Amino acid sequence: MSHFPTCPNCNSEYTYEDGAMYLCPECSHEWSIAGEESAGEGGAEVKDANGNPLLDGDSVVVIKDLKVKGSSAVVKVGTKVKNIRLVDGDHNIDCKIAGVGAMQLKSEFVKKA
Repeated sequence: MSHFPTCPNCNSEYTYEDGAMYLCPECSHEWSIAGEESAGEGGAEVKDANGNPLLDGDSVVVIKDLKVKGSSAVVKVGTKVKNIRLVDGDHNIDCKIAGVGAMQLKSEFVKKA
């Protein structure tokens, strides 16, 4: 039997794994498995436009109108993006935006929600 970490929110021992997330059935808190593993690695930390650290699974808000390359669509200011995934590279956020689809964003154009 695998050992899962206790919930960081309520310290429940009944957490379980669902895809790339750990879940707590008692307080409904979700946190990233990748965030748990990379916490000890000391890798480069991704920060939003205000300097707040970002983690996998966070929600962010777009702070500038962003043109979508290869399309006439625009991601408007104030668009909320849920469940981001951090990746290496120039565009360090992978996400899905309603009405636009899957895309990558730069962390300098978002703030933590």
